Amino acid sequence: MHSSPDQQPKFNPYTPIWVSLVLIAGVFIGSFFNFKDRTVTSGSRSPHKSGGKLDNVVEFISANYVDEIKTDSLEDMTLTAMLHSLDPHSDYIPAQDLEQVNEPLQGNFDGIGVEFNILNDTITIVNPINGGPSEKVGVLAGDKIVKVDGAKVAGVKITNKEVFTKLRGNRGTKVKIMVKRSNSKNLLEFTITRGEIPIYSIDASYMLSTDVGYIKVSRFAATTYTEYLKAFNTLSDQGMKKMILDLRGNGGGYLNAAVDIADEFLKKGMRIVYTQGKASPRKDYKASDKGGYENNPLVILIDEGSASASEILAGAVQDNDRATIIGRRSFGKGLVQEQLELPDGSALRLTTARYYTPTGRSIQKSYSNGNEAYYEEEFQRYQSGELLTADSIKFADSLKYKTPGGKIVYGGGGIMPDVFVGLDTSYRSFWLNKVAYAGLINEFAFEEIDKNRAKYSTYKNAMAFQKGFVFSSDLMNKFIAYTEKNGVKRDDTGIKRSSTYLANQLKALMGRNLLGNEAYYSISAKTDKMLQKALAILKK
Repeated sequence: MHSSPDQQPKFNPYTPIWVSLVLIAGVFIGSFFNFKDRTVTSGSRSPHKSGGKLDNVVEFISANYVDEIKTDSLEDMTLTAMLHSLDPHSDYIPAQDLEQVNEPLQGNFDGIGVEFNILNDTITIVNPINGGPSEKVGVLAGDKIVKVDGAKVAGVKITNKEVFTKLRGNRGTKVKIMVKRSNSKNLLEFTITRGEIPIYSIDASYMLSTDVGYIKVSRFAATTYTEYLKAFNTLSDQGMKKMILDLRGNGGGYLNAAVDIADEFLKKGMRIVYTQGKASPRKDYKASDKGGYENNPLVILIDEGSASASEILAGAVQDNDRATIIGRRSFGKGLVQEQLELPDGSALRLTTARYYTPTGRSIQKSYSNGNEAYYEEEFQRYQSGELLTADSIKFADSLKYKTPGGKIVYGGGGIMPDVFVGLDTSYRSFWLNKVAYAGLINEFAFEEIDKNRAKYSTYKNAMAFQKGFVFSSDLMNKFIAYTEKNGVKRDDTGIKRSSTYLANQLKALMGRNLLGNEAYYSISAKTDKMLQKALAILKK
């Protein structure tokens, strides 16, 4: 489950199915912002003139409206509406939301350090974070939280937000939980001292073959570059000579994080990106001499969920003829926000510039028809057939640019890949659609591991699970019976069409629940046509 400060593209049940796990930090996907911070102190001038029209209207409403209203709420709504009227990415963030909005980009949060799932109205620990406060006191995967600080939390229809409120808190503070463990008759009590928990932006990094390394980046946060270097060095030590960098679904984040990684791929002096706005003079970002992967083969994967900083990175290597971009047209977000922090702890993010790729492309898509149409545009791509075939994409000649190597690239709405790979429809069925929307794929994978943890724990790492575990026909029949029990009518035609994909997806999700993201991505790679296309190109 994911959330972000911006509205996200609509969920498609046929794309790889997300695990319904959330961190105590809150749940998130990468932000669509590239911004720098500015703080307004109590002595600074207000964003609008004292006694101006807005002040007068708020004061008049507060004094004369038929019912009592909260002036602060009215001001918040006014600021939000005003900023949203400018463009889809300018926004107002109330004080109570600012910390959670910023957390994904800061790279850490304060909490007890667990991934959990609410299953059958019970908070179930999927995994305690390695080295985190919960793991240190002995909390295990599969533990079910029954009470928090003496208050019952099982069987009370608790929400994710309520779990965050109860378990998060300032580092150094304590929380007492009571858990039910499958092999214990009595409840177990743990007193956990909250601490700083890292939020990782690299979901997985591993070797796909003897010389091809894979790195999945989910957002561009304050720690992303450091994480990348660690992953890169590890894979290099394992023999990586070719790299696949996966930016699919990466909604962006900090501009500097994308620039730093692009610098690793480009030779000194090559332009990475430049920004410019009415009150923001042009600023060029160029590669330094620090690059660690400037000559070896590189493929970058993008899709309609790749935005902002992801597009900066993809555009930089594409315009410099440095890498092959594979996938589908990216989101199309080329606006830069500046964050202004206000005295009451709230903040606004105002678009102050556009960014341009090295050839001069602005890849910001149009928002002239309003914010709702702006975000619905991705659904329109699906309806028009663009997500299935590149022939449906039309670019005006005025948006045509040429790279130094003579390749034609386009601006005006996202990064168009060099090699198009459409959505895989071969396994789709109405039955799979119903099963996915009911959440039964994730639930079954979790329950199967949770109820048989001792059996599956014989697999000590992702590679052992990937090679040793076979998703049998008996287990598939067990899953089908599970779906019928939960209200999805059996459909033999749909089952036949979807079973190969589904078996691999269930295995991948089970692997993730048992051993983490590397197991998930290494297993799901087998049915990932975009990734298989990248491997085929790198073999050449």
